Order: sequence, then C-alpha cells, then structure tokens
Amino acid sequence: MKIFNSIIIAFFIGCAPSTPDFDEDHAFEYLVKQCDFGPRNPGSDGYYACLDFMVNELDLYADEIILQDFSYVEQKFRKRYDLVNIIARFNPDAEFQTMISCHWDTRPWADSEEDRKDRNQPIIGANDGASGVAVLLELAKIMAETPPSIGVNLVFFDGEDMGIPGENETYCQGSRFFAKNLPIKKPYEAINLDMVGDKQLHLPVEKYSLEFHPKLVRYLWGRAEKLGLKAFDITPQHAIYDDHVPLYTEAGIPSIDLIDFKYPNPYSNFWHTMDDLPENCSEESLGQVGDLMVDYIYNREQQDW
Repeated sequence: MKIFNSIIIAFFIGCAPSTPDFDEDHAFEYLVKQCDFGPRNPGSDGYYACLDFMVNELDLYADEIILQDFSYVEQKFRKRYDLVNIIARFNPDAEFQTMISCHWDTRPWADSEEDRKDRNQPIIGANDGASGVAVLLELAKIMAETPPSIGVNLVFFDGEDMGIPGENETYCQGSRFFAKNLPIKKPYEAINLDMVGDKQLHLPVEKYSLEFHPKLVRYLWGRAEKLGLKAFDITPQHAIYDDHVPLYTEAGIPSIDLIDFKYPNPYSNFWHTMDDLPENCSEESLGQVGDLMVDYIYNREQQDW
C-alpha cells in the first residue's frame, strides 16, 4: 500500500504544471536595445527603427500579430502623426482571453527637465516606455517556448505620452483608439505596465485599479507577497490617468495599472527628463514584474472567482 501511494504522489508531481522562468537579464537587453535606437517619439528615426524591431521580434513568437493604425493631432504644436498599436496574440482561440499592455512611444519633450533649454528635447525613455516593452517582449519569448493554456494578448500602445500636463484626455491616445475600435474580442481583463524598471522599484496599488478590478488587485498583490516580490506594496496611493483608464471607461474592460510613479524617488525625479536612461533602471526590477506576470499567465485559469 505504501508503494502504491508513492507511485500516485510521484505521478501527480510529475504532471503538475510548471511555471517558466523569466529571464531578467534578457529583458534588460530588450530595454537597452530600444534605447540604442534613441528617442522613440512618433515621427523620429528611433520610432521607426524600434517599430521594425518590435514587429520582427514578435513575428518570431506570436500566433498572430495585428497592426492597428490610427492618427492623432497632438495638442502642443498641432502636428498630425500616423501612429500604430501592436497586438501580439497567443492562443487566440482559447475561451478565456486576457491582455497585458504597455506603451512603446516615448515623451517628445523633456518638460520636467531642470535646464530650460532641454525642455523641448525628446527623452530616451528607458523607464517610461522601454521597461514595459522589455517585459512584454520577454513574455512573448516565454509563451512561444511554453504555450499558455489561456489566451494572452500583448498590446503595445502608441501615442501614450504626447499629452499636455493637466489635460488627461490628450494622453493615452493608443489605448483610447484601441478601446473604441477593439481589434480583438473583448478581453476578460487587462493589466497595464508603465515605468516598471526603476532601480528603486516601488509598486503600490494604484487607486483607479482598485476601483476597476479589485479582485485582480488583491490576487496579484497577494501572489507577489507569496513570491517574495518586495517591490509590491498593497497600500493604495495615487490615482493615475494611464492606459488602463480608457480600457475601462471606453470599452468596459476591468483593468489595472502597475506603475512606479516616483522615479526614482520623491526627492530625485527622472520622469520626463533627459536622465531617464538605462543606467537608472535595473534587471531585478524587470524581473520582479516579469515573475509576477509569468505567474499570472500560467496560473490564472486555476483561479475560481
């Protein structure tokens, strides 16, 4: 009888689903690669080089890629830009469909720069732009190697950072267009990643997220605690207008935002400045967010809410 029980236990251990590892070093290489193109503000050389790179990279991994074209007249200089959202689909026929998003454009103006002469210069955007993209590209690589049982849509929004401070609706143009013109079946829920590469990463609960999808907030921050991911803080702090807001208000997708708005801390801010560079980001920070997203992708279907 003891032998029989041992065989049964061994059988179930052998059949238990395994969660792939997130390679934080490779993700950081993705971050650096984007920054090597220079600023990726719409219309720039770096923008088009990075677009080609992302599409070619995703073409290696995704089951389907959708390019969603749109245009927008930014409100600072009244110039029209042709923009594009990138949607990379994995297991698109699965019943349960989720999405994980980020923005891939960078701020055209370093308007938080102390030096006035640099305030109209575009930023490199290592954290504000490249960090989220780096995590999503690494997730794409993982899902190609280990196909998920759920449907996962990786969405790279354009035109997120062309807004005027204090005028929320001038930001998040890619997510706004996506939400109003869904190119895929409406996902069950959405997770947006923004500014997740800071060396001093701190991810409190964003208040709109708690309103839009409290169950997912509690689940993810609970999983982060069990996984020992120290950057995650269950304390609600700021309410931030980010790409998750149009997803919820325009398309009714329960959406949350993972964002470290104090980059790197309340006393020394690299946000929208020329100092948003790879040396102020870290592999470990990308790894913490990536580990949680991998855990979510490969364990989400097991959750009965």
